[in-house]
Amino acid sequence: MNQRKKAAALKYESNMEAPIVTAAGIGVIADKIIEKAEESKIPIVYNKELADMLSNVDVGDSIPYELYEAVAHVIAYVTDIDKLIDER
Repeated sequence: MNQRKKAAALKYESNMEAPIVTAAGIGVIADKIIEKAEESKIPIVYNKELADMLSNVDVGDSIPYELYEAVAHVIAYVTDIDKLIDER
């Protein structure tokens, strides 16, 4: 069975209790989320399992506690990328 693409966008700032889902979608909407991230030069992390779980979270809601560790790894990865870019 051909599975449709899923994508989610997160927002996290140090004063926030947990990251918030700012966009989530399947198919064409997922394509638009990825396209917008690319246009804005926002790092994209491809993780099918995490995208599957995040696409079930309502936009505007904090991520569930069960996803804290997985999302923390993504945030750490993006932070490392940002530092490397800043060093250039």
